[in-house]
Amino acid sequence: MLTIHAAPLVLPVGAAAVVDGAVAVDGDRIAALGPYEEVAAAHPAARVRRWPGLLTPGLRHDRAAELLTRCYHPDPRESDELGELPLWGEAFERIAATMDTTRRAGSVRRGLQRMLRHGTTHVVGPLGADDPALRTAVARSGLVQVGPLPVREGVPALDPFAAGGDLARIAHGPLTVGGRADLAVFDVADEAALYGGEPRPCVATVLAGRLVHRAR
Repeated sequence: MLTIHAAPLVLPVGAAAVVDGAVAVDGDRIAALGPYEEVAAAHPAARVRRWPGLLTPGLRHDRAAELLTRCYHPDPRESDELGELPLWGEAFERIAATMDTTRRAGSVRRGLQRMLRHGTTHVVGPLGADDPALRTAVARSGLVQVGPLPVREGVPALDPFAAGGDLARIAHGPLTVGGRADLAVFDVADEAALYGGEPRPCVATVLAGRLVHRAR
């Protein structure tokens, strides 16, 4: 079924922003992009999903390998003891010393799910070249592997914007008619609000046309 994703502001990257814009998705492809009234008129039978804030291309995460292999993502049942953020460095090493295959697989699965909740649709690889379990988990998530890119320093974060850079650098690529429908939606007023230390809640992630994350 064709779906229209509408938002107060659509940022295609590489083209002008569209106020009161929309992206029509047919299967895993973008069928139309432009002002909502025009897109809706061209596709009157489409289902419409209205989102707050701004709609962008899905994001590329440059440090997915570190997040999945050098961080531990606590189970919600461990949050009282370990918190909710990825554990890195010495905290990870302490857990890794006694971590069995099942616990590691759970951490990887949660890490992938949490990246999707931050608008990530593409990850820099290769991931799992020597680790069949990791390779399978990434494939099942639907995330697209790209890269490689230069290695970054410091503690990796789930939020691709945390390391700095603007949308043009962090987006997987522009939104184009006929291109793959990988989208992210953020409940912020404008592009400037994506940067800096303020919250930038991702309310939806669309991966190859599928709604894989929707904030409650």
